[in-house]
Amino acid sequence: LKPHIIFHAAAHKHVPLMEDYPDEAIKNNILGTFKVAQAAIDNKVQRFILVSTDKAVNPTSIMGSSKRVAEKLILSLGEQQQITRFSLTRFGNVLGSRGSVVPIFQKQILSGGPITVTHPEVNRYFMSIREAARLVIKSASVEKGKIFVLDMGEPVKIVDLAKQMLA
Repeated sequence: LKPHIIFHAAAHKHVPLMEDYPDEAIKNNILGTFKVAQAAIDNKVQRFILVSTDKAVNPTSIMGSSKRVAEKLILSLGEQQQITRFSLTRFGNVLGSRGSVVPIFQKQILSGGPITVTHPEVNRYFMSIREAARLVIKSASVEKGKIFVLDMGEPVKIVDLAKQMLA
């Protein structure tokens, strides 16, 4: 098969796990992204969209840092060659996805608690699966070398979300 477009969403996204195993964040999030991007160029794939994270903006963890390096790598590859058009899109917390905090809290509530919040000051942006899908599709249709970020409104404190779910 000769794909025309690659949506690269594979990554280790669990912040505490990546803090414990930073080598895995580097291997998967940086080196893995580079290998897939290089394969896209080698196979003359027209478009490559990296699905990144809002944690790559001013990163405070190895997970966010590794995704930021992957972003810079993708943008650089886009400037160095004319075969594959590279762009990326950043997501916040996609409600209902496997990595979303909402199902984690729901499971903790159903099992009788407690709800675990990593830090009371942590804020997150939230978006629907539909919004996430639209953002990825839109990012595939425009110029190379761009970063797409959906306006997700105001961030929500995770501790406030936990309290609302308990009410």
